[in-house]
Amino acid sequence: MSHHALVFVASPDDKPAYREALLMLGRVALSRKLPPPEVLSGWESAQWIYERVDGELRQEAAAAVAELPVDWALVPVEERRKQLLVADMDSTIINVECLDELADFAGIKAEIAAITARAMRGELAFEPALRERVGKLKGLALDALQKTYDQRVRLNPGAATLVKTMAAHGARCVLVSGGFSFFTSRVAAAAGFHADRANVLLDDGAALTGLVREPILGRAAKLEALESEAKALRISTRAAIAIGDGANDLDMIKAAGLGVAYRAKPVVAAEAHAKIDYTSLEAALFFQGYRRTEFGT
Repeated sequence: MSHHALVFVASPDDKPAYREALLMLGRVALSRKLPPPEVLSGWESAQWIYERVDGELRQEAAAAVAELPVDWALVPVEERRKQLLVADMDSTIINVECLDELADFAGIKAEIAAITARAMRGELAFEPALRERVGKLKGLALDALQKTYDQRVRLNPGAATLVKTMAAHGARCVLVSGGFSFFTSRVAAAAGFHADRANVLLDDGAALTGLVREPILGRAAKLEALESEAKALRISTRAAIAIGDGANDLDMIKAAGLGVAYRAKPVVAAEAHAKIDYTSLEAALFFQGYRRTEFGT
């Protein structure tokens, strides 16, 4: 018998949203004669365990909280706590698109950001779009990289807690980005990832050359990273969670046992197993059944 958990997450400072979600989803559970919910964190998260899931439950749950600022998921209980985390960096683990911010130091942020947005929506193929954007940065002094990191890059709320909690419970955590190793190495260290994979910007020792090392890590390479990391751990991709926001994250999100769209573009949100639109990255822990008392810092 396949048990599933219906779990929701509210912002801890929004008690009315928590109460209303508990009421609305409670009605869905009551109609199926389920026991009372289990609280994962007071005023934040609660869940119901279903012994049987039919095709209407997801639609009923979505309708119940459609007007509420809460995130929710319906996930299998089996292999619920994942042994591998693979996460995108830009606009997922961190608050910005590093390439757009780097372009600001070259005075062309608006031009570069427009191309980035189209690529993340899936309107442009990732690899040629990356080459085009990097090409426009030819001649940019290397100190712009450190300035971008120091002045613009911040971890998104809950990022470090997500990574450190999963790592503390034995999961391997890998940052996989279509961005650049200069940033992933620093972000990985700050958040607590075990490893990072990214593209490499080429330079002449003083400035960027406008080239990126080939082959480019894009959509297919992100999926390959998920699969190779799972193989190395001798687990299936069902035992992994993948989190991202853009079209180049979609294949790894769909292949993972739990694929999460974080404040994602519509093309990604439509196909992910769960979404985080209102709360922090800590929601991905609640989706896996962690209680607040188990979170790491």
